[in-house]
Order: sequence, then structure tokens, then C-alpha cells
Amino acid sequence: MPLAIDLFCGLGGWTEGLLAEGWDVVGFDIKRHVYGEHHYPAQLVVQDVLTLHGSQFRDASLIVASPPCQEFSYMAMPWRRGKQIAAALRGDGEFPEGYTGSRTVADLTRLFDACFRIQREACEAVGRKIPMVVENVRGAESWVGRSKRNFGSFYLWGDVPLLIGRYKFFKNPGTEVYIRNNKLCTHRTSRTSRTRLTRVTGAGSASYQAANIAKVPMPLSRSIGRFYARKFARVG
Repeated sequence: MPLAIDLFCGLGGWTEGLLAEGWDVVGFDIKRHVYGEHHYPAQLVVQDVLTLHGSQFRDASLIVASPPCQEFSYMAMPWRRGKQIAAALRGDGEFPEGYTGSRTVADLTRLFDACFRIQREACEAVGRKIPMVVENVRGAESWVGRSKRNFGSFYLWGDVPLLIGRYKFFKNPGTEVYIRNNKLCTHRTSRTSRTRLTRVTGAGSASYQAANIAKVPMPLSRSIGRFYARKFARVG
């Protein structure tokens, strides 16, 4: 069974698809995301990704990652404050009053850059290529470079293959999500969903909704998992 490493794993959008395709997965995150019955579905290591060294992952056959996107997303919005922050990061003007985010471009992109550092260290440790796919938002392109391709609002960097597939995964009742012509697509079905999102109440509800929205969709994670599982099987 091939091993995958899921960095900034959150609720496990990458991991759910990889598990479904026969991978063993270990996730890393700075916190344990637990919202009622919703939690990370595999082995979780609570550790700051910045403190990891890629040589730890010499046995991995794939690395996936979803570094935080909040700052990228905020600056991409048509809001004056976001535009002021972006300009200040580029050295044009001052940060708005009360701003507590990144003060340099290097600080802004350090978590994204850490993914590729870890991949490089892992490859050097084992003496072979360990592929990596990093997911983020469109707004990140202005700061880290153009993505390889996107699937809806999910933008991908790294070793991103061309994908196609169809999976019965229901994000909303009666809606099937699948990949066609390298794009995420949906269509209405005649039956109601067999998989419904459970409404979470209480103090954690807002955090759960945010974490759930950020999850890589099952069709995308399964397609990546299936592609590299087949590649691993051929090489192995």
C-alpha cells in the first residue's frame, strides 16, 4: 500500500479521496479539526508544517498539500482594504491601521514555499522523485506564480496530471460531481443525495463550515490518488 503525506490536512479532503483509492495517508496540521462527528479520517500528527524536514518522508510516494489561503483570498477581493494590503506588501504605501497579517512577500508565501522545500528534501533523502500536488486559490497566483491548472475554484501547483473521471460524490442533495475534460462538473440527479452534509450546531459551527468549504472535493482527490496509485503500481 503506497504512502501519501497530507500537509495542512484540515478535515481531510485530500485524504478521503486517497484512502478511497487504496493509499495509506498520514496528515499534518497545526490543530486537530474535530466538529462533532466530523474529523480528520486518518492518522494525524499535530505539528507546525514549518518545523518538518522532508527527509522524514523518504518512504512516501506522494505529497499533497493545501496551505492556508485566507490572505490570498482576501487580497483578491474587490475591497479597498485588501488592495491597500497588497500594495503595501509590494512596497507601495502603508498597511491599514490595525493590520496584523504578513508584512513581507516572503512571510506571505512561507507556508506555500515550505511545501516545495519539504518535497525537495524528501527527494534528496531518497534519491528519487516524490511527486507533490499543492492546492490553493486563484488569488495565490499573483504571489506564487501561475498554477498548472484549476478545477473550478481549486487551483493546483506542482506535479499535476491531466485528469478525467466520474464519481458518485454528492456535495449537495441530488447533485453529482465529476471530472470531464479536465474540469469539475456537476449535474442534477433524479435521486436525492446518499451523502448529506450534517448541520453542525454550537460554538464550532462556523469553524466547521469554513473547514468544510476548504476541503478538496472527492472527485479531484480521487483522480489524483488513482493516477499516482497506478503510476506507483507500474514503477513498483
